Amino acid sequence: MIPEDLIYTISTWALPVLLAVTLHEAAHGWVAMKLGDPTAKELGRVSFNPLKHIDLVGTVILPALLMLASGGRFMFGFAKPVPVNFSRLRRPKRDMILVAAAGPGINLLMALVAAMAFHGVILLDQPYRGWGIHNLANALWINLLLAVFNMLPIPPLDGGRVAVGLLPWSIGQYLVRLERVGIFIVLGGIFVLPWIGGMMGLELNVFWWLVISPVEHLQDAILNIVGLR
Repeated sequence: MIPEDLIYTISTWALPVLLAVTLHEAAHGWVAMKLGDPTAKELGRVSFNPLKHIDLVGTVILPALLMLASGGRFMFGFAKPVPVNFSRLRRPKRDMILVAAAGPGINLLMALVAAMAFHGVILLDQPYRGWGIHNLANALWINLLLAVFNMLPIPPLDGGRVAVGLLPWSIGQYLVRLERVGIFIVLGGIFVLPWIGGMMGLELNVFWWLVISPVEHLQDAILNIVGLR
């Protein structure tokens, strides 16, 4: 039997995660469409329907396993990438940057909206207030996590494509060659390096240094901006 506290935890994560990944991917497709590439729209990916973007492994299985393994303290996942044909963009090099940055950009905006919404939720009666606060706290966290993680300059992450667009081709071409293996580099940094470090008595938590720590600083900054700190 599933513990009630785990059911409650899932109920406060489900909506924030679905909204975060859905709008992240839809933003890529919408900006690409506006800049000349209708590929995502033709395939039905410029949509607020989460089912269009859900990846069975990345959006369901991986987050569930991480949540169970951590006792509800940590959760992460990803959605199906939105297809973009960069050759159909009006100004491919510049527009690649804008399309890639759209996903993290909408996540930052959603994080700000979630933080501002705290002012309204605290006016609710219990138990709705507590449940709403946990939803908003998770929305703030997951949106900042997706924004920062995706801006790591490693293809196929959004930051990798931004880097390719900004760098001279003589340098950017080497990043492009990482496209097929980049995700394995990322997963290795998240899971394998800390494991190896633990066996050697070393602190090799790259994910904490490059993602979690910046997310915590961004979270503090946003809470200060909206007057909650």
